[in-house]
Amino acid sequence: MSTSFEKHQKRRLISSYFSVVLSIALVLFLLGLLGMLILNAKKVSDHFKEQVVLTIYLKENAKDVEVKQLEKSLAMADYVKSTKYVSKEQAAEFMKAENGEDFMDFVGYNPLQNSIDVHLKADFVTSEHLEKISAEALNKNFVDEVTYDNDLVKLMNDNVKKISFWVLVISGIFTLIAVLLINSSIRLAVYSKRFTIKTMQMVGATKQFIRRPFVWKSVRLGIIGAILALIGMAIVLFYLNKTFTELELLSNPVLVGALFAFIFALGIIITWISTHFATQRFLNLKTDQLYY
Repeated sequence: MSTSFEKHQKRRLISSYFSVVLSIALVLFLLGLLGMLILNAKKVSDHFKEQVVLTIYLKENAKDVEVKQLEKSLAMADYVKSTKYVSKEQAAEFMKAENGEDFMDFVGYNPLQNSIDVHLKADFVTSEHLEKISAEALNKNFVDEVTYDNDLVKLMNDNVKKISFWVLVISGIFTLIAVLLINSSIRLAVYSKRFTIKTMQMVGATKQFIRRPFVWKSVRLGIIGAILALIGMAIVLFYLNKTFTELELLSNPVLVGALFAFIFALGIIITWISTHFATQRFLNLKTDQLYY
C-alpha cells in the first residue's frame, strides 16, 4: 500500500517538475523572440526605408560627362546607399515586362526619360532630407525633375515611431507576465512539499537549511527550461536568417550572444527569487494553515 502511495507521489512530483520546466521554457522562448524583435526592429525598419527610391529625371540634352559626374557625386555622398542609371530604353523594356505589351506600338516613339535611381541610407529617408536632396539635384540645368513618394515616407516614419513605442510597452508587460507565470508554477511545486517543509522546521532545521535544496532544485529546473528555450530560439533565428538573408540577423553575433546569455541568466534568477519567496511563505505558516 505504501509502495503504491510512494509511486503515486513520485509521479505527481515528476509531473510537477515537468510543468515547471515547460512553463519556464515556453515563457523564456517567447521572451527571447520578443528580445530578437527588439534587437532587429531598427534593422527591419532600415531595410524597408532603404527601398524608397528617389528618381532624378534627366533632360534630353544632358551630356554624358554631366550625368557621370552627377552619378559620381551622388555615390560619394554620405547619405546615399546606391545609385543606378536607367536609360529610357531600359525603362521601356521594364514597362513592357510589367504591362505585357509594348506601349511604343501605340505611341510611335519612346516618351520616357533617362534617369538615375537613388537609394538613400535609412537615417536620411525623411521628408526634410529628401526635399533638400531634390533641391540640390534640381539646381543642375540638365535635371528635369526629381520624384519620390513623400506620403509613403511620412507614413513609414510615423509607423516606425508608433511600433517602437508599443514594442517597448508590450515588452514590459510581457516580462511581468513571464515572471508571474514562472513564479506561479514554482509556488505550485513548492506547495506540494509544504508538509515536508513544516516537518523539517519542527525538528529544528533552520530556514536557510530547509530553503537551500528547494532553491537549487528550482535553479536546475530553470537551467533546463532556459536551455530548451535557447534551442528553440536558435532554430527560429537560423530559419529567419536563412529565409530573410537581406536582414542579416546574425551580422552582430555579440548582441545575439548577449541576448542568449540574458535569457539563460533570467531563467536562473527568476526561479531562484520565486523559490526563495515561495518557501519563505510556507516557512512562516502555522501548522493548521497548511490545510488551506
